[in-house]
Amino acid sequence: MKIKSSTWRSVFDVKGKTKKVEKLREEVSHPDFWNKPEGAVKKQKELSLLEDDIEKMTELKKKVEDIKDIHRETEEDEEIMKELQKEVIELKEKIKKEEFRIFLSGKFDRNDAIIEISSGAGGRDAEDFAAMLLRMYERYAERKNYKVKVISTSFGEAGGPEGRTGIKDVSLEIKGSYVFGFLKKESGVHRLVRKSPFSSASVRHTSFAQVSVIPKIEEKDSEVEIKEEDLRIDTFRSSGPGGQHVNRRETAVRITHLPTKLTASSQSGKLQGENKKEAMNILRSKIEQLQEEEKKRKMEKERGELASASWGNQIRNYVLHPYKLAKDLRTKVETSNVEEVLDGSLDSFIESGIKK
Repeated sequence: MKIKSSTWRSVFDVKGKTKKVEKLREEVSHPDFWNKPEGAVKKQKELSLLEDDIEKMTELKKKVEDIKDIHRETEEDEEIMKELQKEVIELKEKIKKEEFRIFLSGKFDRNDAIIEISSGAGGRDAEDFAAMLLRMYERYAERKNYKVKVISTSFGEAGGPEGRTGIKDVSLEIKGSYVFGFLKKESGVHRLVRKSPFSSASVRHTSFAQVSVIPKIEEKDSEVEIKEEDLRIDTFRSSGPGGQHVNRRETAVRITHLPTKLTASSQSGKLQGENKKEAMNILRSKIEQLQEEEKKRKMEKERGELASASWGNQIRNYVLHPYKLAKDLRTKVETSNVEEVLDGSLDSFIESGIKK
């Protein structure tokens, strides 16, 4: 009975993390540690996460050794072997989850995520596709027991087939462990090919939608300074399908950062103040991500590498007619079960994207 795993030794290798923990513990115990509160909070959080990782790795390693010992002592007992086999299967799944943490070591990979979906070329079909992608990510989050909240929505024209209303733009927040790390490779252009439900002739139609995944960065964790004079703040009424207003007051907020032209909006809160705070958090996250991407592009340029565009890359096709195929154009992972993918079954695409 063997536990085969391409990177399990790396999963159990805690030497590097142990050294980092020792260094952080030394810093935390220093009398002047809290002189700079913001930096102290970050380091304390990093220490807590590293200690949690080491504890999990140590537990897994002990479990492997326990299973090996039991196997050596009772390999003639068929009943015990059957139970042991079940434990091995469960352990493999746990190790697999820890393996992904090796790949998810980016600055923001542990963070929650904001997903923004915008309809592109394709008219009402594209707006309908954006609504399909919203449901896809909501269903994916449900499968993973993540928490989901729609922050703002700009609806398309109402009165489609089966009473469907498309979406021009939508932002949703997904909370959970390593959410941004898992979902960051979803950023890019998504393409749908199908018979158009908006055409009486049922002709084949191609439509596009843009997905942007942003790490959720709280103000206390951010290194970005935003000047009040660099902001334009607009308020408007939250609206639903068909233009029906959620309330009569202008509680929804849209903030534009004038130097970068980046925007963020929120309409999920009942009060304008709540939405302004939410929008500022999103805007701050966008600016910080932009700065990180600019640093990366600069490094790639210095190394003579071609930097890939962050937005505008077509990453995945969803074909429903004349055949059925969902294919990732970067990893070449594909499946004919497109409906299952659109219902949130994204693991094969996401896992291959992380390892690429």
